[in-house]
Amino acid sequence: MGDNRVAIVTGAAGGIGRAIARRLARDGLHVTVSDLESKQRQLDQIAGEIAEFGVRSHAVTADVSDADSVGRMVTTTVDELGGLDVMVANAGIVTPVPLLDLSTQEWDRVMSVNARGTLLCYQAAARQLIRQGRGGKIIGAASVAAHQSSALVGHYSASKFAVRSLTQAAALEWAEHGITVNAYSPGLVHTTMWDDLDEEIVSLQGGEPGDVIRSAVPEIPLGRVQRPEDVAGLVSYLASHDADYMTGQSVIIDGGMLLG
Repeated sequence: MGDNRVAIVTGAAGGIGRAIARRLARDGLHVTVSDLESKQRQLDQIAGEIAEFGVRSHAVTADVSDADSVGRMVTTTVDELGGLDVMVANAGIVTPVPLLDLSTQEWDRVMSVNARGTLLCYQAAARQLIRQGRGGKIIGAASVAAHQSSALVGHYSASKFAVRSLTQAAALEWAEHGITVNAYSPGLVHTTMWDDLDEEIVSLQGGEPGDVIRSAVPEIPLGRVQRPEDVAGLVSYLASHDADYMTGQSVIIDGGMLLG
């Protein structure tokens, strides 16, 4: 069934990461799913779901903001699944905070996961892909916030602009090794992380839970909130040989909210 390629998906315990892991498994890739130690139960569950597609799966906990942890994630994947061909640096966090109230600690926390975590995953994957000598795909999680910022998430937007920049630089530096580097930029995706964000925004601005999503839907030309599977379809393409001539891009997939 599979093409014997191996992928790692970080932040895979739920939401977009889980959908990506399932889609890549459906495409025939063997998949390592990774997330924080506190998500071990969810990781084991998704690893079991992946195995039902007839591919091999592996669950490993890792903190993407820690270089040693990311290194072990890649090493274990190579040991367990035989190599690495696709890295999906999906892990990310977001909190709504007005810039005047933003502490340096919260800035550092978001940057450590979204920006440094992406860099560390890119680096660890590239080193392995270069050692193997057969090229590969590195894919990062940007956001529409990486193309246009919004109130209350300036620090998050800055971290995602960093992902776009890293993606472009990595694409230029590693092209000679046959490595493509691209990012996906989702819009409003209905996940538990978004539900948490919605609650925090309501606590800051007032209103009822769900108001943020309800008010956003009329602004989406396709008329509905995005599903994790919508994003997974794009990542499937970026991970495929159909995208072999595409690199350095951050592709917006948001139902038409932001045109560019």
